[in-house]
Amino acid sequence: MSYGKYHYGTLLFAAEPEDTEPQPEDGLDLMQYLPDYYRGVKEMESLQDTLGREILALRSGAAVVLAQAYVETATQSLGRWEAELGLSTDPSKSSESRREIIKAKRRGAGTTTPQMIERVASAFTGGEVAVEEVPGEYRFIVRFVGTLGIPPNMAGLIQILEEIKPAHLDYEFTYTFTFWDSLKSLTWSAANSKTWNELRVYG
Repeated sequence: MSYGKYHYGTLLFAAEPEDTEPQPEDGLDLMQYLPDYYRGVKEMESLQDTLGREILALRSGAAVVLAQAYVETATQSLGRWEAELGLSTDPSKSSESRREIIKAKRRGAGTTTPQMIERVASAFTGGEVAVEEVPGEYRFIVRFVGTLGIPPNMAGLIQILEEIKPAHLDYEFTYTFTFWDSLKSLTWSAANSKTWNELRVYG
């Protein structure tokens, strides 16, 4: 037995395959899954309209809850992630900055090695980072080789490095900027339209 185009119960109130996702204010049209003789019955239409809106709200809410389970998409649960990792919560920071610190802290578990520091630092830059040990001087150098300029969340990176590095080690950062040769493709007028800081990270 079927109602309309699809067998009864096969869609389980989901939108039809060719339909686009309905807007939240519209709700789901559940009347299309009922026999035609229910159309025009105000009580049934009102009931199905209410149910459709509730089901759509539940679907949207479930997506939000699922997003909180992953650092990359978390928003409301960032405080929980920070508490679990022993990090201080600073609501004035952007969600992206807080995510970087959380990811770096998770990568910084275990014995501190140059490779671990590279993983931690790359969480802030999204690019390649090289760590160079300086034997005999009790320090190391963090080189940002995969991105130009100074990463935006250096305060967060310094905070994590202070937590994971051995106390007797010092460190410094070196950054990569645009080489003069790479600016040869720019015309004078194009270069003149940019600020000095923009040229330093051009390309």
